[in-house]
Amino acid sequence: MKLLKIIVISILTLIIVNLNAGRYAGDFMMIGAGVKPLGMGGAFAAIANDGNAIYWNASGIAQIRESEITMMHAFLYKGIAAYDNVSFCQPLPNEVTIGLNLTRLTIDDIPTFSEEYLIGHNVDERINNSLYHLPGTPDGTFRSTDDLFQFAFSKHLQYKLNMGWLFFEVPVDAYIGANIKYIKRQIGSRIGNGTGFDLSFMLKTDMSTLFDIDGLGDISFATNFQDVAGTEITWRETDNFHKDEILFNSKVAIAIVQPINKLKSNVSLAYDVDYVYETTNHLGLDWDYDSKANLRFGYYDNNFSAGASVKVYEIYIDYAAITNNLGLTNRVGLRFSF
Repeated sequence: MKLLKIIVISILTLIIVNLNAGRYAGDFMMIGAGVKPLGMGGAFAAIANDGNAIYWNASGIAQIRESEITMMHAFLYKGIAAYDNVSFCQPLPNEVTIGLNLTRLTIDDIPTFSEEYLIGHNVDERINNSLYHLPGTPDGTFRSTDDLFQFAFSKHLQYKLNMGWLFFEVPVDAYIGANIKYIKRQIGSRIGNGTGFDLSFMLKTDMSTLFDIDGLGDISFATNFQDVAGTEITWRETDNFHKDEILFNSKVAIAIVQPINKLKSNVSLAYDVDYVYETTNHLGLDWDYDSKANLRFGYYDNNFSAGASVKVYEIYIDYAAITNNLGLTNRVGLRFSF
């Protein structure tokens, strides 16, 4: 019980401090990883029951009790960028699970235009003389890559919470997780890198026991504190160093998983809120039929998403369609345990 009190106090303290944030240097990390979570509009922190949890809420990977690999690929922004994610989770004794995650955003063939021939000419010359206008043909191209490497750890703890006024004990599953991340950003020949640390918690209980009503499912509460110690991307420019700050983000979430036994189904309703930039709300719905097929819907930041999964020979094939200001994005992925 002492450890449970420490968890609760830590959650409340971190929620109160620095809820709001400004500009975010690691903006590519806000795109989100995994097909299943994004099909639910990014409302996944309180579910976090597969390898994608490394990205969304590392504490959830302790729910994984088999070795698991998840993969995702997407072409973003009408094919301008490629976005990939791979994760691996390995359960260990004593209800501990570790995980590795790699996320990469790649933009190829970015055109460059040399302006060396403009040196020594004033603005009027550049405007009035067509010889000094930039040509429409690029002088070359370069590549931009953003990489996120994460190592995650999670531990599952079980408690019997004494609810004296109800005259019975409520079972509580507590999950504590953390991940260490290494960030590498490369634009042409320039490279910036940095390290960060995330801390996450999740509490889950059975609503049938809590409310003394048969047939109710589980409810879970989760929070993920990203870049809690401050994260900086350091760029080396000749003999000087330039640093970009990645700001602290708080993610708070709740989810309900309700079984519908007559339909061999489970329905999950999830809500997440992020406090980086301006507050962003995420709402997701997942319908699981007999652990063989899923339909998903999501809403976030005035955008919608939808997705589906089908199980083929113990492999889940995932698909999600996500809207944003630049159009529709399609994502595909695989998940399998062994």
